[in-house]
Amino acid sequence: MTDGHLAERTLVLLRHGKAERPEGVADRERALTERGHADATAAGAWLARHGFLPDVVVCSPARRTRETWHAAETGMASAPAESGPAGAAPRVRYESAVYAAETGDLLDVLRATEPDAGTVLLVAHNPGISLLSIVLDRIGADREGLRTSGVVVHRVTDAWADLGATPAPVTAHHTARA
Repeated sequence: MTDGHLAERTLVLLRHGKAERPEGVADRERALTERGHADATAAGAWLARHGFLPDVVVCSPARRTRETWHAAETGMASAPAESGPAGAAPRVRYESAVYAAETGDLLDVLRATEPDAGTVLLVAHNPGISLLSIVLDRIGADREGLRTSGVVVHRVTDAWADLGATPAPVTAHHTARA
């Protein structure tokens, strides 16, 4: 945990894992494929190994994003950070506004983050999550966007309430392939 006055915060963006496309199933109810589960677990393990353990998780309520978060959480638990074991469990918020969100919607949701959060993990969908990364770092973000279970880490120097007012450079990225 961190206090609300820190000069630096971390925003981790995680695109949901590869999802099934069964006929007759509503988009919100699409489940992850076996590979989607494996890749999301690998993404969580990568986050833990690099010390990007969230204080707060903001997740779309769609089934594939919830399953991505749970698989990533499993990966985090199985691969403790190089600096030591994981801390307290993160506060998890399932936000309807994140589903099919545009960049402005995602910024609004993230700006409402608790000021004491040092690391926030957003689990969301394309194109919104990839466009958010580009808005935060026009030079360092991948113009082709995040692949399924892709991770990009941004360094945030503003308070969460001011996210987007100044650039938030990309400091790390990972594409999980189990």
